[in-house]
Amino acid sequence: MDGGGVSRRRGSASPAETVRVGLLVPSSNTVMEVDFYRRLPAGATLHTGRMYLETTTPEAEGVMLDRHVIPAARDLATARPAVLVFGCTSAGALRGNDYDRELCLRLAEETDAEIVSVIASVRRAIARRGAKTLGVVTPYVDALNEKIRSSLEADGSRVSAIDGLGITDNFAIAQVTPEEIAEFAFRRLHDVRADLVFVSCTNFRALEAIPLIEERLGTPVVTSNQAALEETLALLEALGASGAAPIGAATQGSTD
Repeated sequence: MDGGGVSRRRGSASPAETVRVGLLVPSSNTVMEVDFYRRLPAGATLHTGRMYLETTTPEAEGVMLDRHVIPAARDLATARPAVLVFGCTSAGALRGNDYDRELCLRLAEETDAEIVSVIASVRRAIARRGAKTLGVVTPYVDALNEKIRSSLEADGSRVSAIDGLGITDNFAIAQVTPEEIAEFAFRRLHDVRADLVFVSCTNFRALEAIPLIEERLGTPVVTSNQAALEETLALLEALGASGAAPIGAATQGSTD
């Protein structure tokens, strides 16, 4: 796979064995972990490692990539996850798709796990849906939006429009409500011709906003956490864990 699904060496779990999912998130991310643990199957458990990041800018994400990703992965590897998700969309796009692919190979070597890249999962989710033109909304500044655009267009998609909220405090991104995300998507994309809407960022409550956006725009939606969950659940099924909640649903209450 491109940047994700790197082969692990431990083999499939037995039917009675719990499959552990490792999740690497920026330290100030409070959304992705919740989206995952509410939707994993009963035969899987979630174990989270944190990579120091407070500011959502290219410079800060570069520091996270250089100093914090591999140490956090090594720590998380001691829990022996079968699957490990690199949970930052913009950092995956920051240095290009080839860099993200190489990083996933390094993570596989460090953890002996199947690796899921969010940005690569997003590109595959878009391809599965047959979308050619995209409208994109994010919480990011323009410098990160351009990295997202480049990653998506490298696979042949055309980004008709991309707009962000300009938030640089990563913790604050999680405070934007699903209703506010849907309203922002409508304002920015209602007059844009697009086959699909992509809402970026694993710390954005976009998964909860999917039905609101689709109702207002009449266009299919993919989000970062949705795409990463799709790939994670497919890997878990192959490893013998099943019974996950539908990705648009949750087994518990909302994050409010």
